[in-house]
Amino acid sequence: MTTTGTYPSLTPPQTPLKWDHSADFIKSETESQIGANRQLYDSIAALKPEECNFRSVFHKIAEAANKFEEATAPLTFYTHVTTDEAVRTASIAAEEALDKYGVEVEMRVDVYHSLVNAEKNTDQSTLNPEQKRLIEKMIKEGKRAGLALPDEKREELKKLKEELAKLCQDFSNNCNQEKGFIDFSEEELKGVPETAMAGYKKLDDGKLRVTFKTPDSIPLMQYAQNVETRKTMYAGMEDRLKINVPVFDKILELRRQCAAILGYDTWAAYRLEDRMIKSASAAAQFLDDLQEKLTPIGQSDLQKLLTLKKKEHEELGVPYDDQLNAWDWRYYDRKLVETSLSLDNDFVKEHFPVNVVVPAILDIYKELLNVRIEEVKNATVWHSDVKQYAAWELDAKDESGFLGYLHLDLYPREGKYGHAAVWGLIPGFETPDGTRSYPVTCMVANLAKPTGDRPGLMSHDDVVTFFHEMGHAWHGLLSRTQYGRFHGTSVARDFVEAPSQMLENCRYVNVGLFYLRQIYIGKFDQVVHTSKKALDVNKEWNELRETISLVKGFDPASYKPGYGSVGHFAGGYDAQYYGYAYSLVFAYDMYETIFKANPLDPAAGKRYRDSILRPGGSREEMDSLKEFLNRPPNSEAFAKALFGSQHSQKL
Repeated sequence: MTTTGTYPSLTPPQTPLKWDHSADFIKSETESQIGANRQLYDSIAALKPEECNFRSVFHKIAEAANKFEEATAPLTFYTHVTTDEAVRTASIAAEEALDKYGVEVEMRVDVYHSLVNAEKNTDQSTLNPEQKRLIEKMIKEGKRAGLALPDEKREELKKLKEELAKLCQDFSNNCNQEKGFIDFSEEELKGVPETAMAGYKKLDDGKLRVTFKTPDSIPLMQYAQNVETRKTMYAGMEDRLKINVPVFDKILELRRQCAAILGYDTWAAYRLEDRMIKSASAAAQFLDDLQEKLTPIGQSDLQKLLTLKKKEHEELGVPYDDQLNAWDWRYYDRKLVETSLSLDNDFVKEHFPVNVVVPAILDIYKELLNVRIEEVKNATVWHSDVKQYAAWELDAKDESGFLGYLHLDLYPREGKYGHAAVWGLIPGFETPDGTRSYPVTCMVANLAKPTGDRPGLMSHDDVVTFFHEMGHAWHGLLSRTQYGRFHGTSVARDFVEAPSQMLENCRYVNVGLFYLRQIYIGKFDQVVHTSKKALDVNKEWNELRETISLVKGFDPASYKPGYGSVGHFAGGYDAQYYGYAYSLVFAYDMYETIFKANPLDPAAGKRYRDSILRPGGSREEMDSLKEFLNRPPNSEAFAKALFGSQHSQKL
């Protein structure tokens, strides 16, 4: 699957990764890298105060981090994608060791003293902006890590952080290794399209096995006419990772303890201090304001869905309960979309085969960003489904037009990460000799795989998701920074989604209910991370769903812990889920201001590359936005899209 067109055959200046690491190699290489990196930090800690300067401390640490990440990131990535249990076990152990070592490095007060001395001894007028930002970030990270605490408190914090890192990994590993399913009869699956049914495993007793992976579960929830089938499937999905309930309770407890030791009121206050929104109170205000404005729209959407439900129940002769249940939402949302837009989603899927859509989306990015990809032949990858590509400038004539490597792992399998996401596996950076080390990215998805003589088909949501995630992949490939720590998507968490959301630029039927669900999860995230005491987390998860997203869940005696399957809460989005809605403010502004007149304008694409993608996190996100827009961002486009008005909200 190479970008369409005829281009010169070029040899990349960097060889592609060979994904043939053994379990033994992963173990030994992890130990070796940690040992070498620890020696580097020991040497920096041993510097005399007068020997500390920008190059001997800040630059040296950043340079070592480049190589450390380059060597270790592939070793831990296997956790999410491999089918080899020995390799997975080794990868998990490597991640545990690296997380523990990361806490060790973060808590080294001797190294922090060298950083402080180096800052004092550095004339910053001689540095470029990225180098100045490196100093600012490293000093601030030391303070936020608690390195100014007394020895006893610092040691206590270190132990808490080590335990917290292990629990977060356990939570994520449980998500990746979930293997649940429910068996249904063909009658129970009435209404589910033939294309989806063909992907279900047929059992000896005639039943069909439906896993909780999205290519299996979503068609059932959207099409199964039988209410009890949908309810059973929804219950199973919400309950499938109840193993994470005690894990998450302990995670929250440790986060509260860490925040208290560091002198923050709550974990959310700690996490949001260096984000664009700056505070938990501002995040709460943003979500409250959005909920207030969206609720009337959501209530209107709700009535439309209830009208469809009542009509269908009358036609089928089944009781009508006058409420939209959580297991009804996808089903009647799909029906409303088809009614509103005069289309049938299964018909749409017939026009969205994977082998057509994926190249088409790649061609859109080619035109917009002036890029192309070329498949690496005979690549050594972790599974036969995976494709490896070299990414180039569209008009590349020699190796100077090389951008990096992209991997696409598109189909579900047991033990694989269960959603869609992009890993910026290895960042790009400048090497000591002044040449470039190029980035490596991977998009992991769970699209329907071709079966027999039928192509794998994508729903509209699949297409939107693929387009969105490819935006992250190109952010990683087109960023160009001096230090790997600032590369690509290494931006504030509440800005990171904006570039992809801008390119995706989707409009939804049922926008009220759609965004109220995002607010519900964002508010749950804030509630559990602003509480100073243990909560009944399952109760919060279920009650907030009804009060905010307007859909009815299970009765209290049957509450299901669906939050156990939300990997974001342990994977870096803790107290920051609001960012999905918050970043839309910037996404809509960028699109309406620059791209709306001509979405595929190459000049706009270049401006976007230069101002948003290229700098990554090497400068303040607000500075990138101001340069791109030629003004400070505002929320007028966002408000207009959602509410049909020019009412502006404070950012």
